[in-house]
Amino acid sequence: MLAAALAGVVTAALATVTLSATAAQAADCSAGYVGLTYDDGPNPSNTTNLLNTLKANGLRATFFNIGQNAQNNQSLVRAQVDAGMWVGNHSYTHPHLTQMSSSQIQSELQRTQQAIQQATGQAPKLFRPPYGETNYTLQSIEQQLGLKEIIWDVDSQDWNGASTSQIVQAASRLQNGQIILMHDQYATTVQAIPQIAANLRSRTLCAGMIPPPPGRAVAPDGSGPASPSPSNPQSPSPSPSSSPTPPTGQGGCTATMETVNAWTGGFQSNVTVRAGSSAIRGWTVTWSWPGSQSISQLWGGVQSGSGSSITVRNESWNGSLGASASTTFGFVANGTAATPALTCSAS
Repeated sequence: MLAAALAGVVTAALATVTLSATAAQAADCSAGYVGLTYDDGPNPSNTTNLLNTLKANGLRATFFNIGQNAQNNQSLVRAQVDAGMWVGNHSYTHPHLTQMSSSQIQSELQRTQQAIQQATGQAPKLFRPPYGETNYTLQSIEQQLGLKEIIWDVDSQDWNGASTSQIVQAASRLQNGQIILMHDQYATTVQAIPQIAANLRSRTLCAGMIPPPPGRAVAPDGSGPASPSPSNPQSPSPSPSSSPTPPTGQGGCTATMETVNAWTGGFQSNVTVRAGSSAIRGWTVTWSWPGSQSISQLWGGVQSGSGSSITVRNESWNGSLGASASTTFGFVANGTAATPALTCSAS
């Protein structure tokens, strides 16, 4: 009887392993990868619960830790890594870095590098500026420390009291390569995870990693389709065969711009390009700035033009769109946030 019971336990365990392996192999990531990010940790009251919920739903994420939190909770930083997550730098005290001197900025970033390296044995390669505020001085110090600046494409608004359903709705806007801002300390954010996971599965998207180049979400092993950043001019691998190339022909297109983040002296916007009733092979978006705005960082497109007149055409990998299909490109700009009228022409 004991032998039979043990055999039953072993059989059940093997079945569980087989089912888990089958489920993992069955994950359909044909639409690409997105970056789930959590700022401001680690927090003794919530980080463990957050990690357990992510693992239970088969998701991996990037944690942008505050240095003093990491210093005071080193076991939680190690737990993040042990859970298969990635860890980034979010400054030491979460100040407005663009209002600080070079030496103060250097201290904020360097102390956080040291705190995280002390906890995990490895210094971060990713940096998220508090409040998304950035400027040339900060970016030059990031470069000196070997850090890649990571902003976001979608803001969950969890920091602004968003409900669980509102956080889920925000995550449902994520497209291939894009990154969402969430935070470590909110119960509503943890409660949203199962629905976020289900929504990603329904759209054949998977949670991926954010390597320094290109600074966009890719497969956890560093492969797979993703939107490149300006620091990585090489085009990614072609889209999977499940997304057929539209036939040769010309149709119309439309473009809409959305400001997703703004700070003193700068802002970040996304532009959605959508094909009309016919498939297109390429697109070009043009606009004129109403003031002295200028693009400092661009991904998903190639810029030309001078002065206030801006022209952005598709990269080689995101120009072909089926009828009514869409793609996005994004940028960080200097100046006051603006949403000018856009013109889209297709080829």
